[in-house]
Order: sequence, then C-alpha cells, then structure tokens
Amino acid sequence: MRRPWLALFGAVALVELVGVALDSTPTQWLAKPLLAPLLLAYLWDRRRRVDPVAVGLVAATAGDVALLVPGDTAFLAGMGCFLVTQVAFLTAFLRHRRPPVAAVAGYLVAWAGANALLWGALGPLRLPVLGYSLALSMMAAAATGVSRRTAAGGALFLVSDLLIGVGAAGVDFPGRDLLVMTTYAAALLLIITGWVAATAVRRDHQYPIESVGLLG
Repeated sequence: MRRPWLALFGAVALVELVGVALDSTPTQWLAKPLLAPLLLAYLWDRRRRVDPVAVGLVAATAGDVALLVPGDTAFLAGMGCFLVTQVAFLTAFLRHRRPPVAAVAGYLVAWAGANALLWGALGPLRLPVLGYSLALSMMAAAATGVSRRTAAGGALFLVSDLLIGVGAAGVDFPGRDLLVMTTYAAALLLIITGWVAATAVRRDHQYPIESVGLLG
C-alpha cells in the first residue's frame, strides 16, 4: 500500500512556511527537520533501495537542522552537509544520463557571474561559497539530463541557495526568508518525484550501495 508521504510533505511544508512568515522558531524546529525525511520515506516506498539521492536527503536533513542554529559555525556546518547533498545528487544524475553540454555551460556562466557579484561582500565565506556553489551549479546542470521536472527542481535549488548567499552578503529584502523556504521545499519535491518517475523503468539498475538497509 502506497503511503501518503507527499501529502504529509505538503502539510509539513505549509507549517514550515507559516513558521517562517511568523518568525516562529519553535514552529520551524518542528517542521523543517521533517521535510527531507518525508521525501526519503517516499523514495524508499517507491524504490526499496538506497541510492545516492537517498544519501543526499539524509545529508539535507542534517543541513536543515544545522541551519536552524544561529552563528557562522552552524552556517558552515549546514553548508558542508548540503555540499554532500549536491555531490550525492550529482553522482546519481550523472549515472542516469549525461546532461546537455549547453546546460553545463549555462550553469557555469551563472555560477561565475553570481560569485563575481557577491565576492566583495562575502568576506571569509568567499571560498566556502565558491566551492559549494560550484557543486550546486553542477547538480542543477546534471538534473537537466534526468527529466524536466528534476531540472526545474535543480534550478529552484540554485535560486533558493542564491537567496541565502545574498543574505550572507548582507543584502536583505522583505519576504526573502519565505522565498528561500518556498523555493527549497519546491526544489526537493520536484527533484525527488522527478527522480522516482525517471528511474521507474530502470529498477534493474544496481547502485553500489543498494544492499544497505534504509529504515532497518
């Protein structure tokens, strides 16, 4: 029996967005750490194997928790967790299919341009952001080789983290935090559902770590 993981995800995402809009820290602690695990449960329900995308969701969970903690140390820890997420997603997408060269080139240009614009304001975060944003951009480019839905998710993930980078550079505007979470939740949903749909006909594909149990 298929469980309503996506409906639960939608409900939790709505609670998280309300928490962000009201600047309610307890509400965000209640909801945000559940977003990636609910999609992980959906992925397991549909595929019954651990693949790099599942690993990426585990890392995203840790990153979401870290980013709820104030301070630069927690911010860097969260960035490190999401770096694992981007590399894991990138690995899975490249194994599935190579992306168009134009997509890779376009995302590299966007990566260079965004870092050039923010470089002077990022201070000690320059190099961590440079490395992380490269992995993120390559993930988004690789997502174009999976499906249109996954590609849209990759693009939204990039937008979400760009908005975080803008905030780290000292630029803010009304609704930025809400926009960060809206695009992030939508990105995860599109990436995971797109990945499940695109790999449904490839269930015989063997990942090196598929024998590892996910939920015990």
